Amino acid sequence: MTPPLPGPALLAQRWLDVAFLHWRVAPERVAALLPAGVRPDLLDGETYVGLVSFRLLGAGFAHGPALLPPFVETNVRVYAVDAAGRRGVVFLSMDVSSAVMAASGRGVGLPYRWARAGHRVTGRDHEYVTLLPRRGSPRWRSRLTIRPEGTPTVGQDGDLADFLTARWALFMSRFGHTWHLRNTHEPWPLQTAEVTLLHDDLVPAAGFPEVAGRAPDHVAWSPGVSARFGSPTP
Repeated sequence: MTPPLPGPALLAQRWLDVAFLHWRVAPERVAALLPAGVRPDLLDGETYVGLVSFRLLGAGFAHGPALLPPFVETNVRVYAVDAAGRRGVVFLSMDVSSAVMAASGRGVGLPYRWARAGHRVTGRDHEYVTLLPRRGSPRWRSRLTIRPEGTPTVGQDGDLADFLTARWALFMSRFGHTWHLRNTHEPWPLQTAEVTLLHDDLVPAAGFPEVAGRAPDHVAWSPGVSARFGSPTP
């Protein structure tokens, strides 16, 4: 069930054509990358790192027009829980094709980076490409082609899909504290999907070199949801 925000919605955006790729990783590897006060969130003793690519539309205030044109984002994320039992995403990198979004996101303490990124649909295939130009070092790339199968359903794939997608919050570090930022959106309509091409440097570069060249342990795709964000709380 989608939890309501504890206060008024401040920001809104839509996440469309969302590809979810996840790899099972050691909890102790995740723990070393988390902000203070949270620990890896586990399902049957296991946790995951995710590569999530999508189109973002309608970014702006909750009760106003969009302030930014559409852009493409690819993020690397892990899952955490705090002592109060609050669950959320911890972003290790957030690469976007909007320089304004990258700058404003960094300003509030999130790991945004500007990237050359795009999304293309060819028949049933969705292709996502991300390139981070780096002076004096190799360029980090992500290229993914995914083919959704069947029709979107809510609650598909049981506990694991719910664990990986039903988060409605994130944790972030700011001014020496860890903050919890809630969001709300309809439950994810998910489809099974086949990865037909994957070359990714972003997940290994975020701290998980052991997944390089390894097939994902879970793959899903969604046509998308509309999200609203509240205020961060300690």
